[in-house]
Order: sequence, then C-alpha cells, then structure tokens
Amino acid sequence: MRRYRATVYDSDRWEGFVLRPGDIIISTPPKCGTTWMQMICALLILQEPDLSLPLDTLSPWIDMVSRSRTEVFADLEAQTHRRFIKTHTPLDGIPIDPTVTYICVGRDPRDVALSMDRHIDNMDFDAFVIAREQAAAIDGIELGPLPPRQLRPDDERARFWRWVDDETPSTEIGSSLRRTAEHLQTFWDAGGDLDVVFVHYDELQADLEGQMRRLAARLGLDVDEHRWPHLVQSATFESMRSRADTIVPAGGPDHWIDPTAFFSRGTSGQWRHLLDDADLARYDTRVRLLASDDLVQWMHREPTG
Repeated sequence: MRRYRATVYDSDRWEGFVLRPGDIIISTPPKCGTTWMQMICALLILQEPDLSLPLDTLSPWIDMVSRSRTEVFADLEAQTHRRFIKTHTPLDGIPIDPTVTYICVGRDPRDVALSMDRHIDNMDFDAFVIAREQAAAIDGIELGPLPPRQLRPDDERARFWRWVDDETPSTEIGSSLRRTAEHLQTFWDAGGDLDVVFVHYDELQADLEGQMRRLAARLGLDVDEHRWPHLVQSATFESMRSRADTIVPAGGPDHWIDPTAFFSRGTSGQWRHLLDDADLARYDTRVRLLASDDLVQWMHREPTG
C-alpha cells in the first residue's frame, strides 16, 4: 500500500487492522461529504434516529493521529454491529478486500476548495496538537516535529488558486485539487472484483431519501418503512448542525472553534461568486490534467469545458 501522510493523518495506522466480511469503508477526499455519509450509514445500520455514541466513536477515522490507534482498534474490535469506518486515504493506500464494501463520495472540486478554506479557519490547531501528543503517548510513539504552518493569502481567490495549482504529491498533502482528483481516480479505476459504491454530493442534496434507499439496497439492509421519515430527517444538514457536538469529526467539539460551523453551508455552486469565464477555462485545463474525462464529467455533473 502507498503511504499517505500529512499533518493530521497517517495511512500507516491501518497496518495490523483486521477487516471483517461486510465491513464498510467510507473513503472520500476531505470536504466531499464524509461526515454526511458516516451519518447516513449509522442511521441505516442502527436504524435509530438518535445515535447512542458520538459519530466519531461509532465510525472512527483510523488514519487520524490525534486519537490513539490502540483505542481506535479496541473500539472497532468491540463493535458487534456492522462496522463503517472513515478514511481520507485513496484506494491504493488502504487494505483491499473483496468482502468489504467501499463507499466513495465525490463533489465538485471547486466547492471542495471553498469548503476546505472555511474548514481550516474553524480548526483549533492548538487543541489538535495536544490531542496528537496524548495519542502518541498512549501508543508509545515518538513524535517528529510538525511541518511549519504555511501562511495563507488574505485574498480568497489567491487561496482558491493555490489549492488548485498545488503540485505537492498526493501522498504528502491533506487537500488540493490534485489530491482530490487522484483520490477519486483510484476508485474510478478499480477493478470489478471490488464492491465500490459511488455517491455524488449533489445527488444527496437533490434526493436524500432516494440516495439513502439506494444505499440501503446496495448494502443489503432492510429498513422498516415506518422508520424512513425519521431516519431521513436525522440525515439532513439542519438536523446534523443542531447536534454538532456529537457529530463533528476529528475528536469532538473541542477541536473546532465553532462546531456548528463545521456544517456551514452544505450547498453546491458556491464557487460561482468567485470565478469568471477566464477562471473557469483555466480551472478546466488544470483539472483535465489530473483526472480522466469521464471522471471530470462525473465530478462536475456536467462537462466543465
């Protein structure tokens, strides 16, 4: 497996984890609807509108370095329901198992860029550093120094283009256009022997109940008809925002300046206020260097050129 490592995660943490037949691995690029898909899976598997534990405990992010790997493995080993595990690692960096279902969620990368921009502003980096040190102590790991934090341009357009044009290898960066496209491409090119479910963020927005029913069918989950209205309501952005303290990822509400802001907008087309025709042409040229034409069309829901 390729190793993917950045400030907050390390895919080597998968080493030694034992998958079970029927496990679900939710593998998405950051800011593509990961938490939303985790919530949907929790509702479909547990079939209760209210979660008994924080979502981050029910569906841990194995790669995240701010939680002890020892504790994450123990929590997953103790689970008796069908497990659904989060990762931001592409397919070539996680275990390949034909008895497992992989869910890959994609989103228009232009919206990903703007969502990631707000995400960074909302992170409590000091809280992350403390949690990282505590997790390493539990696991008996000697930490290396964190990379220096980059200064971010004041201008929103400048930050957008830095994200788009960043050439840092995908194995060494948390989020960029290159990282997003290459992540999705690993699943797009997967062989037919793997059970891969593709979901688009816009489809969840347009028809949440329909997409939840489609996913339940793909996962072989029978849901009593009377439960559907409550489950769908619990999966809406408004409902998740109202319960942000128990649903936000990355260690819980203490890691965010404003937990509710994690669910800031959840809309598509946010980039329209920022990009003109010349910008779109420049972006189109860039994204087509990074992904196959059919994947580009799927990501954007229509040709971008």
